[in-house]
Amino acid sequence: MKTNKLYIVPLLTLLVVLGCADNKGNQQVAQAPPASFPVAQIQHKTVTGYQEYPTTIEGVVNSDVRAKTSGYIQKVLVDEGQKVRKGQVLFKLETQTLSQDAGAAKARINVAQVEVDKLVPLVEKNIISPVQLETAKANLAQAKANYSSIAASIDYATVKSPVDGYVGAINFREGSLVSPSDASPLTTVSDIKQVYAFFSLNETQYLDFLQHAEGKNLEEKLASFSEVNLILANGNMYTEKGKIQTSTGQINPNTGTVSIRAIFDNPNQLITNGNSGKIQIPVVYENAIVVPQQATFEQQGNIQIFKLGEGNKVETSIIKVKATVDNVYVVESGLDTSDKILLSGVGKLRDGTVIAPQDASLDEAMKPVATLFKN
Repeated sequence: MKTNKLYIVPLLTLLVVLGCADNKGNQQVAQAPPASFPVAQIQHKTVTGYQEYPTTIEGVVNSDVRAKTSGYIQKVLVDEGQKVRKGQVLFKLETQTLSQDAGAAKARINVAQVEVDKLVPLVEKNIISPVQLETAKANLAQAKANYSSIAASIDYATVKSPVDGYVGAINFREGSLVSPSDASPLTTVSDIKQVYAFFSLNETQYLDFLQHAEGKNLEEKLASFSEVNLILANGNMYTEKGKIQTSTGQINPNTGTVSIRAIFDNPNQLITNGNSGKIQIPVVYENAIVVPQQATFEQQGNIQIFKLGEGNKVETSIIKVKATVDNVYVVESGLDTSDKILLSGVGKLRDGTVIAPQDASLDEAMKPVATLFKN
């Protein structure tokens, strides 16, 4: 029994020492300073975003070249992409048969003319009735009309450019039989010194578009609207700015959209008929509350942010986003200028965590403020 008592005393002493050490460690953990996080005061900012819409490009003058008479193509005198002048010959059709018809028609004119010349003196001498002369004159007029028709067809066999511009795809080559009823034109000549960009807005987008434009009516709103950008098919920004010219102003019942047309100068003929791209329409958000996306997180479909509360405790707040301008959210509700928000490190925190706030610049956190608006 004495031996057991000798072991018990040191054991109790050891437990007491360990307990004190554990309490001391807990006190050290509880006294650890809170982690530092950058915070910034919410401010009103003005940012510009761009709404994007698919577009198709056409030359301002875009004229189909069609055969006005039937025949086989004898010569193609231009090539695709070639610059041509108004009245320049593009195609020649075979006219041998027409020339033969013209010769026969000319002969009929001569015969009819002889008949008229023969009857005139007879009528003057009252040998024959004037009716016979009038009939002969009618036959002469008909012969001349027939010849004129054939001559016009011969002239139509020389197909000329209706406008100054550039030759598009040539759909028929030498030896092809063409006619006025062909579904496809021989080619298209386009004046692309300026080009049209056609795009469509749905009803909601169209109303937003009008609300951002100044003016009392549609014409004034279109005239006063800001210049627009064109993003080419390769993703590059076209150097020339465009201007919205016109709108149908009516919702198409089949598509639910309104058609819009913008015009761009095209001095270097970089874009041409059939090109595609995207139109960027500027949208200015004046005196808006904006936050960097890195300061937010998403939970259960809601975009949330940490505000700095009393006692330097963080508290979550759901924000409603009006628009996204690159790395920045334009906030519709959930924040005001009295709030301070955490700018980074939100993935390391929980609601109610105490932090050591470090004042930081909201502008720095939002750099670069881009100008690309994405729906």
